[in-house]
Amino acid sequence: MASAPQANLPLFYKDLMPLNSRDHGKWSSKNVDRAVWAATQHAIPLTVDEFPQAQRHFPIVFSSGDNPVPLALMGLNEGINTFFDEEGKALEDFYVPAYIRRYPYLLAKLDSKSENMSLCFDPSADLLGEFKEGNPLFDGEGQPSEHTQGILQFCERFEEAGQRTAAFIEELKKHDLLMEGEVAIQRGDGADPQPYIYRGFAMINQEKLREVRGDVLRTWNQNGMLALIFAQLLSLDLMRVIFARQTGQGKGPGAAAAQAENA
Repeated sequence: MASAPQANLPLFYKDLMPLNSRDHGKWSSKNVDRAVWAATQHAIPLTVDEFPQAQRHFPIVFSSGDNPVPLALMGLNEGINTFFDEEGKALEDFYVPAYIRRYPYLLAKLDSKSENMSLCFDPSADLLGEFKEGNPLFDGEGQPSEHTQGILQFCERFEEAGQRTAAFIEELKKHDLLMEGEVAIQRGDGADPQPYIYRGFAMINQEKLREVRGDVLRTWNQNGMLALIFAQLLSLDLMRVIFARQTGQGKGPGAAAAQAENA
């Protein structure tokens, strides 16, 4: 049985349960071709390792607040995801962020006094259980199956990428390069003269970036950070593409305005 939903869980997760051979020795994981959990989420956490691929498909921004994280914008308004339908089926081929692919698994500390992390899962997802079909989680001797070992390795790599992402953010903050973002977008048909204003996110301040000392820029160029910065900045051109996508799908304020005009 799942325990009561826990507070302060990450996006998507409603509960967490440690995976173990005693309770889940005969369990399997379902094969799925859709991500229902992501269907109505417009902003998905990213790691810096994903910037080169993600910037081709989504605007990359940062969450506001004292602890910003990179986000892939799959829609510009709450509840809108232009890459999945309402049932979580992909509408086209695109880079699926690792955060979506990791669910329902998560590495978590079960003991606050220990640094050890255990592989857990969200039992509310109904993706693991005693299914007749699927990938067994343990072998006949109670050892993690090859499938489970692969999941563990994926989650470990995700955590390592998360540490690199945190270091990237700290470097941006050290040089005061994050600023509150604002983007004004007008409908492509020109019917509405008033632009739609999007705020509530952070972005890299290009003016302050130009003031960064040359020796710092050389270090960033050598360690790859400069390429990540430019990937984020260049990806912002896709804000208008995402706006057009959601309007074309009949979603968001642009679509609502067009429907009102045609009524």
